[in-house]
Amino acid sequence: MTSSSLWQPFTLGRIELPHRLALAPMTRNRANPDGTPGKLAAEYYGQRASLGLLITEGTQPSEDGQGYVNTPGIYTPEQVAGWAKVADAVRENGGHLFIQLMHVGRISHPDNTPHHRQPVAPSAISAEQDMFTSEGPKKTPVPRELSVPEIRDVIGEFRHAAASAIAAGADGVEIHAANGYLLHQFLAPNANQRTDEYGGSVQNRARFVIEVAQAVAQEIGADRTGIRISPAFPLGGLNEGDTEAVRAQYRYLVSELANLNLAYLHVHHLGDDELLQSFRDVWPTAVLVVRYGRDRDGIAADIDTGLADIAPLGRFALANPDVVERLQQDAPFNELDPATLYTGGAHGYIDYPTLARV
Repeated sequence: MTSSSLWQPFTLGRIELPHRLALAPMTRNRANPDGTPGKLAAEYYGQRASLGLLITEGTQPSEDGQGYVNTPGIYTPEQVAGWAKVADAVRENGGHLFIQLMHVGRISHPDNTPHHRQPVAPSAISAEQDMFTSEGPKKTPVPRELSVPEIRDVIGEFRHAAASAIAAGADGVEIHAANGYLLHQFLAPNANQRTDEYGGSVQNRARFVIEVAQAVAQEIGADRTGIRISPAFPLGGLNEGDTEAVRAQYRYLVSELANLNLAYLHVHHLGDDELLQSFRDVWPTAVLVVRYGRDRDGIAADIDTGLADIAPLGRFALANPDVVERLQQDAPFNELDPATLYTGGAHGYIDYPTLARV
C-alpha cells in the first residue's frame, strides 16, 4: 500500500496541489522543426494532468539554448501559441504546468540549432560528448566563451522566456541549473575556468545561476519560479570536485537562492543525504527530490523522512499516464518501452494504456 503521506494536499507558490506527486521533466524529441510543441504534446501532457504539477521537457530560451534535435523553445510568438494549447489541455484536465527553461550551453552541435553557430559556454572547453544529429552521432565541438555582456544577454533570454511561458498560460517555470547544461557548467570548475567575476571562487561560479533566478523571479514572481540542481552529477563531462568541494559550492548556492523565496527547489539527488538535509534546513518553501532507482515502494520515502515535500515521477509517469490512479488502487504499472523514448510519433508517447483501457 502506498504511503498515506503522498495523498496530503500541498500549496506550492500560487497553486494548490491535491497530493505530493508531480511529473518530472523528460525530453521526448517530438517538437516541430521551428521549436513549437509537436501536434501531440497537448494530448501527452493532458493525459498526465492528474499528477497535479507537470514540469515540462527542457525548453530552450533562445536559438543558442538548443542542443538536441526536435526540442521545443519558448521565445517566439509561434512557440508561445503552441504552448498555450498544452497549458489549456493541462488546465482542462485539472493540472498545473511549469515550463522548464533549459539552455544546454556546450552540450550542442551546430547541426541541431536554427542558426548553425558554435555553441556557447562559460569557457572554451569541449564537453567531448556524442551528440545525435540528422547525420548520426557527432562530437560536441569546442564552444565559444561567453563575454560578460553576452552573459547578461543570456540572463535577458531567460527573463523573456519566463514571460513568454506565462503569456502561454503556464503556471510558472523551472530554471534548469542541473544535468550538465549551461547553468551547471558555470558551477563546475572543469568547465568554468574564467578569471572574471563569473569564475574562480565558489561565489563567482554561483553568480550566473543566482542572477538568472533573480531575473526570472523579478519578471514573473518568485512564487512562479522553481529551480533544479544536481550536485555532483557528472553528466555532460562535468566534474565538480570531491565531496567537500561540492558541498561548499551548493550550500552557498542554495543559501543565496533561498533568499529569493522561490516556489521550489528541485534536487536531482545522487545520495548525499547530509547535503540534502542542509538544503532542507535553509530552504523556505517546497523541496522536490528525484532519485535514480526508486521502486514503487520508495516513491514516498523522502517525504516520509521530511527531506522532501513532493516526489516527481519520471519513467513511471511516462509509461503510465494514470500513474496516480494506479498508485491509489495498488494496480500494476505498464512497462516502459525504452526504444520509443526519442523516436517521434504517437507510439510510446500517447498510446500507453490506462486502467480504463486495459
